[in-house]
Amino acid sequence: MSKIRIALIEDHDLTRVGIRTALLQKDDIEVVGEAANAAEGLKMLKMVHPDIAIVDIGLPDKDGVELTRELKSTANGQQLLTRVLILTLRDNKEAVLAAFAAGADSYCMKDIKFDNLLEAVRVTYNGNAWIDPAIARIVLQQAQQNPQKLESAFVDTKTIASNPDYVENLEGIQPYNLTERELEVLQLIVEGCSNAVIAERLYITVGTVKTHVRNILNKLCADDRTQAAVRALRSGLVG
Repeated sequence: MSKIRIALIEDHDLTRVGIRTALLQKDDIEVVGEAANAAEGLKMLKMVHPDIAIVDIGLPDKDGVELTRELKSTANGQQLLTRVLILTLRDNKEAVLAAFAAGADSYCMKDIKFDNLLEAVRVTYNGNAWIDPAIARIVLQQAQQNPQKLESAFVDTKTIASNPDYVENLEGIQPYNLTERELEVLQLIVEGCSNAVIAERLYITVGTVKTHVRNILNKLCADDRTQAAVRALRSGLVG
C-alpha cells in the first residue's frame, strides 16, 4: 500500500514536531519534508512534491494563504498533485474564505483532535475537502449568502471553460434524484457532520454512510462534500 506523503510548513518548532510525531504513528503516512517559513516551504514543496502540504496561516515571512496561492499557480495549467490542508488558530470569516479562494483543499483548527486530523488528511488525500466543524458555519453562511462566489473557490475554472452548460446544469438538480436517506445524509453534510457523526445520528454504519456520500456526489456532479453542500443549498434540496 502506498503511503500518504506529507510535508509540514509550520514556524513553531514544538507544534511542528508534535504534528510530525503524531502522524508518524500511522504506517500509511510518511513525512517527506518540513519548513519553518513560506520561502523555504515553497522551495521544499517544489522539490519533494508531497501528496499533502499541511500549512500554517501565520508564517513569519508570508502567510499561508499567499503560499497556497503561489503553490497552486505553479501548476501552469497542469494537474497539481499537492493538496493543501490549512492548519491554523484563525476561525474568522476573512481567513477561512481567503484560504479557500487561494486554492486550499481543507481547513483545520490547531486544537483539532488527532483522530480528526487523520480523518482530514485521508479525506484530503482522496480528493475531497475537509472542513473543521468549528468553521463549517462560516462556509455554510457564505454558501447561503453567495453560493456562486463560494463555489468558485472549489471548482476548477477549466471545468467551467470546458463545459459551458455547467452552471445551468446546477439548476437542474431535482429532489427526486436523491432518495429519502440520501437527503438525510446530505442535510447532515451541510451541517458539517463527519461520516462517523452521520452514522451515529442515523443509526447506520460508517461504510453505509460512505456509500450514500458517494452516491450523493455522483448525483449532484460534485467533486467533494463542500461542493455538494453548496449545490444543495443553492438548489433548495436542504435548508
